[in-house]
Amino acid sequence: MAYYGRRGPTGQPAAANPNSNEFLWSIFQRIDVNRSGELCTSELQRALSNGTWTPFNPETVRLMIGMFDRDFSGTINYQEFTQLWKYVTDWQNTFRQFDQDGSGSIDRHELKNALMTFGFQLSERFYDILVMKFDRQGRGVIAFDDFIQCCVVLQTLTNAFQTHDRDHDGIIQITYEEFLSLVFSLRC
Repeated sequence: MAYYGRRGPTGQPAAANPNSNEFLWSIFQRIDVNRSGELCTSELQRALSNGTWTPFNPETVRLMIGMFDRDFSGTINYQEFTQLWKYVTDWQNTFRQFDQDGSGSIDRHELKNALMTFGFQLSERFYDILVMKFDRQGRGVIAFDDFIQCCVVLQTLTNAFQTHDRDHDGIIQITYEEFLSLVFSLRC
């Protein structure tokens, strides 16, 4: 996450701990440019850094707002922001763990290792599909923000599939309309 300065609400240097309340409050205030007490998609997108000097994927920002917007306002208040901050920090640590070559992106092999560690057993062809789908820059690798989106979408779809896989055999039978309802009702 981008830190946008190191001054706390009193103008004094913010606490060194990036998870302290004072530090997070100072970040929240700097991001909240319209002083509404809520972060909209564009404010949050400007504040997030994916490590490639490009804006955070708007779809990933929308996805995270949907995950943390407990009052369904379409924005993130300070309490929701503190939870989102921890979530992004945890994803940064996970990303670094699987970015084995330290390139700042996840290649197909690193993605496969990550997803296998998360418990996914997918075909070789499907890893190619995932890289194609989540590589916004067309370089054959996945940036940090797109990695979050890939993992969250995959887990969300898996959870939805599992609700219909009553005998846990990896096969479901649903009608086309049930499939559409399933996909369109997901928050991803």
